Amino acid sequence: MPYDHIIVERARRTATITLNRPDAMNALTPEMLGEVAMALGEIAVDPDVGVLVMTGAGRGFCAGVDLKALQARGVDLSSGNVGDDLNNGARAVLESIEAMPQATIAKVNGFCFTGGMELMLAFDIAIVAEQAKLGDTHALLGFRPSWGMTQRLPRRVGVMRAKELSFTARTISGIEAAWIGLALEAVPLAQLDARVDALAGAIARNSPGSIQAYKDLYSRAENAGLNDGLDYERDTPYDIPDAGRRMADFVAKLGSKA
Repeated sequence: MPYDHIIVERARRTATITLNRPDAMNALTPEMLGEVAMALGEIAVDPDVGVLVMTGAGRGFCAGVDLKALQARGVDLSSGNVGDDLNNGARAVLESIEAMPQATIAKVNGFCFTGGMELMLAFDIAIVAEQAKLGDTHALLGFRPSWGMTQRLPRRVGVMRAKELSFTARTISGIEAAWIGLALEAVPLAQLDARVDALAGAIARNSPGSIQAYKDLYSRAENAGLNDGLDYERDTPYDIPDAGRRMADFVAKLGSKA
C-alpha cells in the first residue's frame, strides 16, 4: 500500500523500511509511527522476508520526536512526558520490532537522537556510519524517557555507561557507538549499504525457524525482568517543570539555523 511518511521495499528476502521525512531528519510523529506499525505487521507475516532493515532518508536515521509538531499540539510537558499519542504509537512499534520472527537490522546512516536511539535499541543488530551522530538528549530538553531507554540502553552498553550518556546528553560518533557496544560495527557511510546488504544476505540464507528460535532464546536470556522495568518506566510520574521552556528554547535554536 502507498505510504506518506515511509518507503517500504522488498528484495532478496529482505524488507527495508525507510523513514521518509528527510527535511525533518525523519523526526517521529503519530502519523509516521502508525505507518511504521502497519508495515511491520505486514512484514512480520510475510514468509518471503527473512530480514527487516530500517534506515532513514537524507542525512538522518531519526532525530527523535518532532519537537515543532509537539509544540504546535500544545502538549503539557510539566512531567517531561511527550503525551499518549506519541508514547502509545512508539511503544507499539518498538514491541513489534522486538517480536518480529525475522532478524532485524538498524542501518543508522546519520543523526540518531533520543527517540531515534530508543528505536534503534529495539533492533537485533545496529550497523552505523562512522560519521553518524547519536545521543540521548532527554535531559537536555527536560524530558523523561518513556519508550524503554532506561531498560534497553544499559543492557546494550552497561549501567554506568548508560548513565553517563543519559546524564550528560552528549553526542557520540558512530565510531564511539561501536566501541562502547551501542552498535555492532561502524563503517564509512559510502560502505554502509553494502555492509548491511551483505549481513542481511548472510542471515536470510539460513533457516527462518532457527532464527525465530534464536531470537526467542536470546531475548529470554537478555531480558529477564525487562517487562517489569518497562512498566515502571511507563507508569511512574515525575515533575519536570522546565521541560516546556527547554523544548521551546531548543526549537527556537532550530529555527534560527534554518
